Amino acid sequence: MLKKERYREFVKYFSTHNPDAQTELNYSNPYELLVAVILSAQCTDKRINQITPALFERFPVVEALAASSVEEIFSYIKSVSYPNNKAKHLLGMAQKLLLEFRGEVPEKVEDLVKLPGVGRKTANVISSVVFHRPAMAVDTHVFRVSNRLGLTSRATTPLAVEKQLIKYLPEDTIAIAHHWLILHGRYICLARKPKCEICPITYFCKYYATLSAKHEQKKD
Repeated sequence: MLKKERYREFVKYFSTHNPDAQTELNYSNPYELLVAVILSAQCTDKRINQITPALFERFPVVEALAASSVEEIFSYIKSVSYPNNKAKHLLGMAQKLLLEFRGEVPEKVEDLVKLPGVGRKTANVISSVVFHRPAMAVDTHVFRVSNRLGLTSRATTPLAVEKQLIKYLPEDTIAIAHHWLILHGRYICLARKPKCEICPITYFCKYYATLSAKHEQKKD
């Protein structure tokens, strides 16, 4: 199957079966999503959703977070991964947001990455989810699934994966395709043991085709 055909099948399947895919992080405004995404690095969305209600109750606006301290922020997020660094990042992010962006979460990736704790992946999440821009955030799920499906080839870095996906996906699907890939990787195309036996898209999956070919060779 040619790459263009694989992309066409990918978009066709998920736009039909999951047309409203969205982040599983709970938030009610851009500030809350930014905080949640910073916290979610190397941590599950489930865990983040457990700790953010109390965090947002204490720090409902960026001004409250900026006026806090690393120690106090840490007390609310100590159960997440790397809480010391993330507490520092959240405080720095809030203070810089007030100082340089008047407390408003910026729309452009190049502005977002200026904030402490915000790398390209986080910036792309905010840009696509909040502002509906055609940005592709590449996390471990997106990286793994896009390579397995054959949507990307010889892409060894997140940036390379991002560029290939943006090149071939229709622009109006880029933002939601990020969620399609994440959710498929989270629940079906698992890292150690993908659930190929229940996967509905093996018919265009390059990884599955390779497995099937190897299986046939062993039978012969």
